[in-house]
Amino acid sequence: MSEASANNIPPDGVRALIVQARALIFDVDGTLAETEEAHRESFNAAFAEAGLDWRWDRALYKELLRVTGGKERIRAFDVSRNGASPRLSDHEIAELHQAKTKLYADLINNGGCSLRPGIHALLTAARQRGQPLAIATTTSRGNIDALLTVALGKDWEQWFAAIVAGDEVRNKKPAPDVYLKVLSQLDLPASKCLAIEDSGNGLASASTAGIPVLISRSAYFSDDDFSGAAFTIDDFSHISAAPENSPDM
Repeated sequence: MSEASANNIPPDGVRALIVQARALIFDVDGTLAETEEAHRESFNAAFAEAGLDWRWDRALYKELLRVTGGKERIRAFDVSRNGASPRLSDHEIAELHQAKTKLYADLINNGGCSLRPGIHALLTAARQRGQPLAIATTTSRGNIDALLTVALGKDWEQWFAAIVAGDEVRNKKPAPDVYLKVLSQLDLPASKCLAIEDSGNGLASASTAGIPVLISRSAYFSDDDFSGAAFTIDDFSHISAAPENSPDM
C-alpha cells in the first residue's frame, strides 16, 4: 500500500491511476460524502419516533458499521440486545428503516451533508475526459438520490453509466456482488477500472471482484486495514487542485 501525505500533493501515481482507469466506480457513504453521522442521527430519530429506547452513540455505531446495510444493522443490534427473541419482525425492521430513510432525506435536503473535499471536481474532471463514472454501494437507491440530488442536481443519474445499490444484489459488501453487477453493466474488464472506497469492507468487495482500489480515509473507517489498496489518501482536494495538463500528470 502506498500513502499520500495530507500536507503535500499526492504522488504522480495517484493521479495517473485515476486518469488512466477505463472507469471510476465510487462507493457512496464515507466516500462521496461523510454521511455516517447523518445516518446515525436519522436512525436515532427513527427509533424515538417508533417508541424504542434505543440510541446509537458514535462508538456503538462504529461497531455496527461492520454490518453492511441499514436493515441488517438494525437486526444485528436487536439480536445483540435480545438474543434468540429479537424485538422486531422483518416487517417492522423494514418499516423502521423506511422511516429512517425519510428522516435521512429530510436531513440532507436541509443541508445536513455535502460532498467531501475534491469530490465534485474529481467527478467533473472525469466527465470532461469522457471517463465513465459508476456507483457500487450497500446503501439504498433512496439514500443515493437524497444525497446526490442536493450535491449534483436532479439529473444526477446522468452523471453515471452504472448505479448499483445494496438492495439490488443478493449479498452486500464485503461480498463482491455490487461490483460484479456494475462491471457487467459497464462491460469493462475489472483490472482496467478503479474502485474508490473508504472502508475495509469496500476494499474487500472491490478486490474480490478484481478491481484495483484507491482508498480515501473517512471519519469512521480511518483505522481499517488498507494494506491491499493501490493507494491510501486523506481526501481528493490536492488531486483536484492539480491541473490536468500539468507536467507531473
